[in-house]
Amino acid sequence: MKIKHLFIAAFGLSFLMFILGFLLYSADHYTAIDIVEGGYSPFASEHLLTLLTFFVLALFGLIRLWKKGRAQPPLMYVLSLVFVFIGIPISFVVWLQITSNTEHYDAWLLGFLPIVYIVTAVALFAKSVSEEAVLASDKDYHNKFLNYLNQKMANTAHQPYYVIILLVPVFVIVVAILTLFGQDANSISKVFTETTTWNFSTKTHPPFLDHTGHYLCTVAVCGDPKVVKPLRLGRRHGREIVVNRQLLIANAFEELIAESWPAAHRIIRGFYDKYGYPLSKKITSPQGSNLVYRLMKPLEYFFLLCLYLGSEKPEEKIAKQYSS
Repeated sequence: MKIKHLFIAAFGLSFLMFILGFLLYSADHYTAIDIVEGGYSPFASEHLLTLLTFFVLALFGLIRLWKKGRAQPPLMYVLSLVFVFIGIPISFVVWLQITSNTEHYDAWLLGFLPIVYIVTAVALFAKSVSEEAVLASDKDYHNKFLNYLNQKMANTAHQPYYVIILLVPVFVIVVAILTLFGQDANSISKVFTETTTWNFSTKTHPPFLDHTGHYLCTVAVCGDPKVVKPLRLGRRHGREIVVNRQLLIANAFEELIAESWPAAHRIIRGFYDKYGYPLSKKITSPQGSNLVYRLMKPLEYFFLLCLYLGSEKPEEKIAKQYSS
């Protein structure tokens, strides 16, 4: 059970990291972006449905094999093996795609999921091979053809051959169905190649835009006034913005760090530019701003504590932020 829980935790964590990486690097190759706005996606959105479909099928196969093993109808068992097996080379190509890029992205966020999938798939294959044949060979289908296939595949000695034989037909059938939904027949390759800055990319991107964006605390001010409590107008980089106490405290804290520990400030600023700004670009609704404001509250109190410990006149430092 401990190994099972370890696999589930690793898969869940790697999936969350993949989602975070995909949120940071989500722009298509033809989109002009800020140089600190995250980056370009390793997968072409136009062909992403194909990749997602094979991922869902592979995940379905993993779950079936994990929960049922051989204790399921032979036809379903073989199809589960086929789906899982198809997912292995696709996961390997995903991993190769993100192993190098021209913009020094943090690709490790995306890299754990394909590795964890491959390890899990191989472990399940080994588990299936070592299991005793607890078969549902007496399972009957009303459809004569399905019943014939089921009986043929109940022979465990022949099941590896059926997996190999069905790989290409199942792959072709899935691709054919996807073409009915607007996908190209070769979308499984275009999803990697019609991108920019990544390993298999063949496209160029527009020049990067200048960085002029706001950050998490600034975005939080855009929420419901009853929640975020705006105080006044201020100026940032020559532009007029709305400020609240949370934003003033965060900026005063950054000023304190810059004055006291400039080297640490450069590291923190670089990290925040890389992650805070891209995430802030995803927040486009008052509800999202309200959520960010509430999530930033513990940090606000921490910043305030540091200001009262490290500044002689903390309230004056806070009040002067973003002054005209």
